[in-house]
Amino acid sequence: MDSTEAELENFRQKWREEVSAKAKGKIPASGATSKPAQASSSKTQAPKNNASEVPSHAWQRSVEELDEVEPHRCHDLGEKQHGRRLGDTSTSLAASSQEPRSALEHYEKAVEKESQGSLGESVNLYRKAFRLDSRVHETYKNKHFPASSFQPRKPEPQDVNPSNDPVTVPNPAHHSLHGLSSSLQSLIDEFSSLSIQGEEPPTDLSPALPCPIAAIPEELLVEILIHVAIQDVASFVRLAQVCKRLAYLVITEERVWKRISLGSEYGFGAMHYDWACQVDGKPLGDDDEGGYTLGTDEDLEAEEISATAIGSPTPMLVPAVYPNYRSLFHQRPRIRFNGCYISTVNYTRPGASSPTSVSWNSPIHIVTYYRYLRFLRDGTCISLLTISEPADVIPYLHLEHVHKNHGNLPSAPMKDALLGRWRLSGSAIPGIESPEAVKFETEGTLHVETAGVTPKYLYKMTLALGSAGRGARNNKLVWKGYWSYNRLIDNWAEFGLQNGRPFYWSRVKSYGICL
Repeated sequence: MDSTEAELENFRQKWREEVSAKAKGKIPASGATSKPAQASSSKTQAPKNNASEVPSHAWQRSVEELDEVEPHRCHDLGEKQHGRRLGDTSTSLAASSQEPRSALEHYEKAVEKESQGSLGESVNLYRKAFRLDSRVHETYKNKHFPASSFQPRKPEPQDVNPSNDPVTVPNPAHHSLHGLSSSLQSLIDEFSSLSIQGEEPPTDLSPALPCPIAAIPEELLVEILIHVAIQDVASFVRLAQVCKRLAYLVITEERVWKRISLGSEYGFGAMHYDWACQVDGKPLGDDDEGGYTLGTDEDLEAEEISATAIGSPTPMLVPAVYPNYRSLFHQRPRIRFNGCYISTVNYTRPGASSPTSVSWNSPIHIVTYYRYLRFLRDGTCISLLTISEPADVIPYLHLEHVHKNHGNLPSAPMKDALLGRWRLSGSAIPGIESPEAVKFETEGTLHVETAGVTPKYLYKMTLALGSAGRGARNNKLVWKGYWSYNRLIDNWAEFGLQNGRPFYWSRVKSYGICL
C-alpha cells in the first residue's frame, strides 16, 4: 500500500512540473518528454489492475486537473499517426507508379472505371487501349472469359421443343433459295432463324404490345399465307416488307408458290394451251361452226397431239426447267386476269388546208385511240377499239355489257366491243423424242380470235408476251401479226401495224378473282 502511494505521488509531482513548465512557456523537447511519458506509462500499467485500491478522491482530483489543462491524449501512440495528411505525395507517387501502360491494362482500367460509374474516364481509357491494339477486346475476353471456363449446357427434354414457344425453325423440305443471286441467298439465309417481332412500345416504360401472330406455329402460318396469296398475290408479296421472318417465308416457302402456280386463280391451272370454246363463247362442237374455223387440218392434228401429250406439264417443269415454283410463276409466260391490257396509240395526220392559205399554216391533227384486251379464265376474251379513255371503259369491260343496247348510258363505249377466245402457245416437254415433237409451239406467244364487225369476218391477233419495268414479268403484249378472215370467200388479209403499240397490263381491283 505504501509503494502504491509513493508511485502515485511521484506521478503527481512530474505532472505538476510539466504543467508549470507549459504555463511558463518552457516546453521540453519531444525527445525528453517522450521518455518520461513512456516510463510513466510503463509504470502506470501495473496499477491499472489495482485501480480499485487507489482512493477515489485522489483519482477524481487528478482527472479534474487534467481536464482543466488540456484534453486527454494517448501517450502510448508516440509519433505514430494514421490517415493521409494534406500535401502528402507518398500515395500519389505510389498511384502514379501503377498507371496502365499496355493496351490490356488500359482496357482493364476502363472496365473498372465503367463499373464505378466514371463513364468519361472509361471512354478515354477505351480509346487509348484501342489505339495501342485494335484487337484488345479479344485479348481481354481470352484472359478473363476463356472458352474453357464455359461448359455447354445439356438440353433437357422439356427444352428441346417447348410448347409455349413459336416454331420458327424452317423445314428445309419446303424452303428453297434456288434461283436467287449469291448475295441475295446469303442475305435471306440470315433471316431463317429469326422470329416475328411485335411492334415496339411507344416509350421505354410502356409494356410490350401484343403480337398474336408471333405465337402461331409455322404450319398454321403457312396456311394463312396460302389464303392471302389466293385472294391477292400482290398483298402476299407485300408481306415481305413487314419483317424479316415474313420476308424469308414469302421468298422461300415453296408450298405457297406451288399452290399459286398450279392454282386456277392466277397460275397455270387457268392457262389454256388449246382452244377452250368457240369465238362466241359457246362450247366446242363437231359442226362446221366449231372452234377451229381459222385453223387448218394440220393445226388441228398438232393441237390434238399437244393436248394428249402435254396434259398438265407444269409439275414436270420443276426442277427440270425452273429451279422452284417461285421462279416458275415469275418467269414462265402466262396471262393475267386481275386487270386488263391497254394499248394507247397516238399519231399525227395533216388536216385540210385552205386553197388561199400558205402550206406552213396547214393544221395538223393528233389522233389518239385505245385498244383494250381483257382475258377471262374460261378461255374467252373481250377486245375493244375506241377513243374513250380508260376511266370510261374499264368499269364496264364485262361480258354482260358486250353487244347490248347501250344507248346513251355510261356503258355506251362497249357497243363496239368484240367477244373472242384466246390460247397460249404450247410448251415443249423436255425428254420427248417423237416425230410429232417438231409440231409443238414454243412458249411466249398468245393467239386471240375475235368476231368481226360483221358476221362474215373474223379477226386473229398474234402477240408475244414480254416484260416492262424493273422486276416485272408478263405485263406486256407485243404485236406479231393481225389478220382478217373472210368466211364467204375463204380469204385472209393482213392489217398493217404501222401505228401498232404494245399492250401494257393495268391492275383493276374491282375485277378481283372473278372465275
